[in-house]
Amino acid sequence: MKHWQSQLFPIILLALLAGLSFWLQSAINVEEPRRDGKERHDPDAIVENFTVRRFAASGQVKYRLTAPYLEHFPDDDSSELRSPTLHNYRPDAPPVTFTARNARVSAGGETVFLWDDVRASRAATADRPELLARMPDLTVQPDLGTAFTNSPVEITMGQSWLKGVGAQLDNNAATFVLQSQVTGVYVRPGKTP
Repeated sequence: MKHWQSQLFPIILLALLAGLSFWLQSAINVEEPRRDGKERHDPDAIVENFTVRRFAASGQVKYRLTAPYLEHFPDDDSSELRSPTLHNYRPDAPPVTFTARNARVSAGGETVFLWDDVRASRAATADRPELLARMPDLTVQPDLGTAFTNSPVEITMGQSWLKGVGAQLDNNAATFVLQSQVTGVYVRPGKTP
């Protein structure tokens, strides 16, 4: 009868060599990094002094976005703008205009995120003074005619003013709702405080 330990040694040695070969092969086959630029967030296009308009099915302009400078990024199909102005239109009412120092537009333009000195304004009408809202950031959905923020908001309309935290804007219903910590003073138009 042969010694089983002497027969086991070549099997263990072969298994060890097979495992070492497998490990060495996987260490060598490291996938090459992609060098097509899709992993980087670099602009592929720069546009100066542009205007984009979106039209409703009726042919009327829904909104107009302008900026002196835009960079487009291919990795997520987004764009970053400097000093943007977004006019959101509604039939038979003055437009609501949004301005900021910076903006980011999502792929397809569904969402515009404005930041740094954001202002939302509505021109005066025959029965209402101009409305001006200031906030640090605002997310606008121009196709839907809505916007929101969770940041502090200051609103002035004539001599009236409101302050609060968080806001929901609906251009379709012509509403501006503050979410919390609301304080303010209302002065009826034509009256002095």
